[in-house]
Amino acid sequence: MASLRGMQQPELSKKLYKIIKSENHAIGAYEAAGRERISIASQLSDWGEATTDDSISDISDKIGVLMSELGEQEDVFAQNLEDYRGVLKQIRNTESSVQPSRDHKAKISDEIQKLKYKEPESTKIVTLEQELVRAEAQNLVAEAQLTNITRQKLKEAYDLHFAATIERAEKQLMLARHGRRLLNLLDDTPVVPGDTRPAFEHAAQARQILNDAEEDLRDWQPNLEPITSAAGNMGINLMPGSAATTGASSAVGHNEGSVQSELPLDSSVTGGGQFTNESQFTSGDPITSGGAGHITSGEEGLPPGVHLEAPERRIGSGSIGMDQPQYTLSEADQSTGGYQ
Repeated sequence: MASLRGMQQPELSKKLYKIIKSENHAIGAYEAAGRERISIASQLSDWGEATTDDSISDISDKIGVLMSELGEQEDVFAQNLEDYRGVLKQIRNTESSVQPSRDHKAKISDEIQKLKYKEPESTKIVTLEQELVRAEAQNLVAEAQLTNITRQKLKEAYDLHFAATIERAEKQLMLARHGRRLLNLLDDTPVVPGDTRPAFEHAAQARQILNDAEEDLRDWQPNLEPITSAAGNMGINLMPGSAATTGASSAVGHNEGSVQSELPLDSSVTGGGQFTNESQFTSGDPITSGGAGHITSGEEGLPPGVHLEAPERRIGSGSIGMDQPQYTLSEADQSTGGYQ
């Protein structure tokens, strides 16, 4: 079934789909490694007890506790990677929703070319070219939404990934250092046959090392360089705030309903203009999925300052055709080059 879902993915989202699928396998490997580490820690403790050597039994038991905690950290890391993977899915879903808009535009263009070749006098050409202008306008908005959400969510996803990697590394580093402290409590002075080793005298110190490790884990706090974000002015339609207020409506999900509404876009943006140390992606106004998937035609779906010109018929060479659709900029936007 997994392979069938992969075959059904739109062309635009296939590569990211494979990445997300591969990450799922990697997460499963981390979870398996954590379980194995915990199992090995238990086996180590059992082996130490079976040696009938009090020193080895005590030290191996304490080392087993630390190794078990190392396994727990692998599981925590895997859970954090699931959060990162979930953010990548938002990009994938947006890509899947934009694909129909591209396909629709390409289909109309192909139909026009076929008609011009087979029936150059057909009046249907004019109708199709008018529809092509609308499709291009809708696709223009969809492509802008795609690049906006891709940049924002790529930063958010890998902020989560790298923050989780740092947390795992720093906590495992602390545990490993306490493990080395435990090893120093074990006397490995050689004895001759018949000698009796002295009783283990460091049980209290070994217990204190475990307490120190527990306290270090409890007191750990992330100390990360913040990831800045300029996505704070993105409106509910995944467009800049100025574009959203002038009526730029979402074209994502064209011909497939409101696929965009599946995206949990309002779950991570809270305000502040940067990613925090806790890897919570923050910027301006919250993004919600309301309005995504709604498609308008004509100038309602264009960015501010971009207008559609009515297609003009031209007669010549025995054929009726249409000039290429033109987009013009208002005087207010000519200085900035229009929508970027």
